[in-house]
Amino acid sequence: MRNFIISLLFLALNLSVDAQVETDSLGFERFLYNEGDTTYTMKKYFVVFLKSGEVRSQNPEEAQKIQAAHLAHLDSLQSIGALDMAGPFGDNGEIRGIVILRVPTLAQAEALCNADPAVKAKRLKVEVHPWWAAEGSRLR
Repeated sequence: MRNFIISLLFLALNLSVDAQVETDSLGFERFLYNEGDTTYTMKKYFVVFLKSGEVRSQNPEEAQKIQAAHLAHLDSLQSIGALDMAGPFGDNGEIRGIVILRVPTLAQAEALCNADPAVKAKRLKVEVHPWWAAEGSRLR
């Protein structure tokens, strides 16, 4: 919970003026944040909102094929180490799901998203945002 609160703090402050952002050898942006006797390594990830696309009129069989290809795409992202977390929302609203990508740049995140068969079919569209989180954060 503490790491989540720190992540929200930096979102709200749009990074502290004191933060020294550096790029590691793999191209990921990081900075150190000290709170008391604890130092957090903050790392930039990308949060993707999967939203209802412009074309959702596919017949059920075609929609199922697109969904299967979408899930296979997410599996491939996980297998190459680019996907940290993904899942659908449960309210059947315009925002259909969320994906957290571990890639160094916005351009890479967008390219991976745009390669999704559901995005190509315009069944989904994406909204990508850079997101700072304490490295090693996890759900419990």
